[in-house]
Amino acid sequence: MSDINDLRNKMDEVTLKMIELLKTRTDIAREIGEVKKNIGKGVTDEAREDSLRGKVISLCTNIGLDETMATKFLNFLLNESVKVQSTNKQTHLSIFLKAKSLEGQGKKIIHMEVGEPDFLPPKIVKEALEKVFDKGFLKYGQAKGMPVFREALAKHVSKKFNVNIQQDNIIISPGARFSIFTAITTLLNPGDEMIVIEPAWPAYKDCALNSGIKVRTISTTFEDRWEPSLEQIKNTINSNTKMIVLNYPNNPTGKILNEKLQDDIIEIAKKNNLYVLSDEIYSQYAKTNWKSILSYNYDKSIVTQSFSKSHAMTGFRVGYGIADSKIIEKMAKLEALCLTNVSEPIQYVAMKALEADTSNNTNIVQNRLDLLAQKATEMGLEFNIPDGAMYLFARINQEGFDGVEFANNALEKGLAVAPGEGFGDYKNFIRLSACQNEETLVEGMDILSNIMSGNQ
Repeated sequence: MSDINDLRNKMDEVTLKMIELLKTRTDIAREIGEVKKNIGKGVTDEAREDSLRGKVISLCTNIGLDETMATKFLNFLLNESVKVQSTNKQTHLSIFLKAKSLEGQGKKIIHMEVGEPDFLPPKIVKEALEKVFDKGFLKYGQAKGMPVFREALAKHVSKKFNVNIQQDNIIISPGARFSIFTAITTLLNPGDEMIVIEPAWPAYKDCALNSGIKVRTISTTFEDRWEPSLEQIKNTINSNTKMIVLNYPNNPTGKILNEKLQDDIIEIAKKNNLYVLSDEIYSQYAKTNWKSILSYNYDKSIVTQSFSKSHAMTGFRVGYGIADSKIIEKMAKLEALCLTNVSEPIQYVAMKALEADTSNNTNIVQNRLDLLAQKATEMGLEFNIPDGAMYLFARINQEGFDGVEFANNALEKGLAVAPGEGFGDYKNFIRLSACQNEETLVEGMDILSNIMSGNQ
């Protein structure tokens, strides 16, 4: 008995020493964060992390420790560093909230920072809102969503993407964001790794960080037309890699992968048994050839969709996930725990919205994007013409340009734009949203032009 107590005491001592070292490491990480902020450097340094990861793996070989366990522990430490260094991160959402605050004080703001279409939902949505009470969709329901709605969505998705989807392959969520969150949280474990191709919507990273998942980023460049390299992806995958996130048409760049490259990425995912989380919320706004991940019939794929963009129903908070029924069951357990089910009245309204023809929404946004591109060209902004979505991701070639500082200053002039830093290490970029009418967009671009030329 004394032997086991001695061993336990030794283990306690080691554990307490590890906690002391964790405190020391966290303090250093915080200091590094302050230095990074002062010199304008991003939080995550992939090259530095890879170097440390290599040293850890080498050490594991020398001391006979399981590499997977050690690198999972390393991922925990790296995530903690990211957390203490990310307190002042500015995204399109933080700019939006500041803009709303200024509007509350009576200031006029032109919103070009968020992807919220200014046009109304289809007329049938208003009619459904008026009828839903009498229809009786007012009760608790299944976490996965109302069967009649999921059946309607299964038919809609099957027809739209030429696939065979059943209602058991669908879960209704309060916006696509929640399906993304539940997929990441239920399919991955703390210490696992997830690949994100940047520029990217920040919620992927944020959901992962919240769940203890380590994000490995593939940074694409303006010069390469935002095209990821297959070698980059292959070299990033290790025994802890469990998922790759795709978002095409992309937010913020509007990029659509060519079919061969997308095929190759899916093959890599299959070969390495990775989940593929594909955010296809902008599929309605594809201007060039686009292929849904559903087309591959890969049983470890999860596709998310929403009524926010396609039907201009942002405030209704209704989206859905499409996946193998076993994956849906896992996601449903977490959704039941968090919110019981999505509001039945809202589900009914969204189901009726499926009957509407929303093709004109596509034309409206594409025309606005063309206008933004024209004005941006006249101003000398650098950008790749988007293949879809509803944004222009523009590079500002001014010495010392800082997108966060610029976005905050622009607010004072009555214009809200999204800083590129919110989408990755893109400090000299801004994202412009084509979600206002053309007259308002022209006014916003004129303000932008005046700011850049120093006239305001």
